[in-house]
Amino acid sequence: MKIEISNLTKSYQEKVVLNHLNLTLTDEQPICLMSPSGSGKTTFLRLLLGLEQPDRGEIRFFDGQDSPLLRPRFSAVFQENRLCEAFSPVENVRIAAGAPYDAKAAREELLQLLPKDCLNQPVYTFSGGMKRRTAICRAMIAPSRIVLMDEPFTGLDGKTRNLVIRYVLGRLNGRMLVVATHQEVEAERLGGRVVNLAIGL
Repeated sequence: MKIEISNLTKSYQEKVVLNHLNLTLTDEQPICLMSPSGSGKTTFLRLLLGLEQPDRGEIRFFDGQDSPLLRPRFSAVFQENRLCEAFSPVENVRIAAGAPYDAKAAREELLQLLPKDCLNQPVYTFSGGMKRRTAICRAMIAPSRIVLMDEPFTGLDGKTRNLVIRYVLGRLNGRMLVVATHQEVEAERLGGRVVNLAIGL
């Protein structure tokens, strides 16, 4: 998978967030977006998802062929967890994975990240870190070609963060991973290519 970004520009009223960004991303290693707050990391992810439209420029997706794809399938972890709060984590994962994904498989997946005794509880009873782990599991299980994550490890202690990063890397299965983060240690653990959107490198 390859993404080619050409002259991508996005502004909100008078504030220019992305300014003629030129960039090529590949799935050879995770992509870690690391640049100052306000430099457009979240906006860039929303543009990739098609939730925002650029003022100028172009985003093209390729999957091993010369002709571009219309749009590959994404899964995402947003800054907000966006879970179905009244549902259990098992139900949240099954909804994202699709009908054939049974409850037993969802439970086994979630047990890699969550304690067994919480799997039947509604998500609204969870701590912030437990909700985050549920959201990450849901994104990794959902059928996709590209996984986008916006500050996914916020609220996780060091030990849990390392566990979750190992889980994410183990579940990629050849998919492209793009992660927005402020933490160098997270980029190191992910083994990612660091991209600064402010300069396009």
